[in-house]
Amino acid sequence: MDFGLDTFGDVTRDAAGRLLSQDQVLRNVVAEAVLADQVGVDVIALGEHHRDDFAISAPEILLANIAARTQRIRLATGVTVLSTDDPIRLYQRFSTLNAISGGRGEVILGRGSFTESYPLFGHDMRNYETLFEEKLDLFATVNRGGKVSWKGQHRDPVKVDAVYPPAGPGGISAWIGVGGSPESVVRAVRYDMPMMLAIIGGDPRRFKPFVQLYHDAHRQIGTAPKPLGVHSPGLIADTDEAAREAAYVGYKALHDRIGRERGWPPITKDAFLHEVERGSQYVGSPETVARKIASTVQALGLQRFSMKYSAGTTPHADLMRSVELYGTRVIPMVRDLLTAAPARAH
Repeated sequence: MDFGLDTFGDVTRDAAGRLLSQDQVLRNVVAEAVLADQVGVDVIALGEHHRDDFAISAPEILLANIAARTQRIRLATGVTVLSTDDPIRLYQRFSTLNAISGGRGEVILGRGSFTESYPLFGHDMRNYETLFEEKLDLFATVNRGGKVSWKGQHRDPVKVDAVYPPAGPGGISAWIGVGGSPESVVRAVRYDMPMMLAIIGGDPRRFKPFVQLYHDAHRQIGTAPKPLGVHSPGLIADTDEAAREAAYVGYKALHDRIGRERGWPPITKDAFLHEVERGSQYVGSPETVARKIASTVQALGLQRFSMKYSAGTTPHADLMRSVELYGTRVIPMVRDLLTAAPARAH
């Protein structure tokens, strides 16, 4: 069982309520990742965005900096928007990261829930599905190593003896991020990659049919299931009340900003607390969050849980405390709970 932390580099506020510069946010993300390594977190995942409310647009640059300042934590994206990236350049960036970090690089591939990268990099949103499928196929081909002979619809054919620098035996560790469509689940099985479910609202047990589909599809084609993970938002403080207050202010700023773009109503405190108590907000004291994570792990049969610890404009100091508590108290508690009541094998 692995435990990770995710962030998009949410632009936070200082003690006076002023938004920090994206430069400062990026430096803070590095500090948060270094602390995560020190307190025993297994994975840090940085999500790619191209907006003014999220600072991380080039995760691999930050991951390389983090690699130089850490010893053991694995260095992942969460996610790389593969549809608007170049699969060969992505492979090269991560084979380079692996070389300098001792093989700690990991990529989580997805289509992303934001669309800013499509016009930014000259891609047509009408090709949303085919771009991802085709680029995933090219990445998987390159990641197998050796000669590459490939052709598709959206770029010229590729025919080379190898792509350098090589990632070595087994290639780059690569997951597929899934937002909740059966087609995405089957795609992860078809490419024989681990699957990361993004569960950002509602009871996580409602994703049981997708987990069952994942295992059924592997069984049908005769392959062994790869690891299964979940990414969900959360924040940890010394008490439930302190965590809820800190998380709500930041999360409301994030939710309502995106809601204005997408036509959602503003979130209310009651709706937020409902998600904390019955949904997929892992917010509270270490004991509260540990029990909730253990319940989700057991219900879905997970091999990884990753908490998006950055909650909109929630200040850096609160995020650092959350990272510290996650590593020093929550992870050991969850391991103890799972040992006492192991998840039913799939």
